[in-house]
Amino acid sequence: MNLRKVKTVRPSLKTMEGGGFPVRRPFPVQDLIQLDPFLLLDEMGPVEYQPGKAIGAPEHPHRGFETVTYLLTGEMEHRDSWGNYGKLKAGDVQWMTAGSGLVHSELPSDEFQKNGGWMHGFQLWVNLPSSQKMSNPRYQDTPSEKIPEVESPDHKTKIRVIAGEVLGTKAVIETKIPILYYHLHLLPGADITIPVPENYNVFAYPFSGDGVLHTEEGEKPVKEGDMVWFERGKGDVRFSLPENAPNGWEFLLIGGEPVEEPVARYGPFVMNTQDEIYQAFNDFQAGKMGAIHS
Repeated sequence: MNLRKVKTVRPSLKTMEGGGFPVRRPFPVQDLIQLDPFLLLDEMGPVEYQPGKAIGAPEHPHRGFETVTYLLTGEMEHRDSWGNYGKLKAGDVQWMTAGSGLVHSELPSDEFQKNGGWMHGFQLWVNLPSSQKMSNPRYQDTPSEKIPEVESPDHKTKIRVIAGEVLGTKAVIETKIPILYYHLHLLPGADITIPVPENYNVFAYPFSGDGVLHTEEGEKPVKEGDMVWFERGKGDVRFSLPENAPNGWEFLLIGGEPVEEPVARYGPFVMNTQDEIYQAFNDFQAGKMGAIHS
């Protein structure tokens, strides 16, 4: 079996985002600004809110990339300056292509705000090539029941296929560039090997429990909150969970074809040059990205 080499295993940064939302962030951090084509991964929560205390991200602009929101628990509503509205519940995925620009908000739903509860999910930022940075914005809101799931032959690993294809099961979400995005849940005794394209940058992010990564050099323990970044090249990725593990192990496995273009980023805008960033700010301030109307 040919296995991918590991570039690094590194802990995540704990910080605050949006209106004060606690996040665990594998990247960007000081010495890892991006993992082409990915610009950011935030684990939002888990955090329990009392009634009336939940917070999210009030209205803000984006241009030049995509945001992918995957909710495990809680309930969020989004609105944007193109007149779109949607609600995300547990297990749902929103794949938003900001493209040429919009203003949107991501806030707890009225019902969640009223009742309180646990909020937990992820947001991934995906860079777009220059040819698609000014494309029309697009939303793909995909409810949990439409996200394909597949089990390993031994029934000890379940995979939610958000993007890409694995074990003969293909995602329903369309991506602008080639991407894989899997949510794996391993039970004690599981041992799973996943093929990944050799030209993809690939990383794994365990968010619940600890497990074992297999490499050509041998087994490597991986702790919850550590990000595993694999080297590009030939080889599959393999994970396992000991039979005597007290709980299951859950992690995201994400990979994509690098854009390999210059990146200029500032706050909510990601373009190729600094001049394009200035233009994005000018367009936003001039109202060209619109406004949210209730």
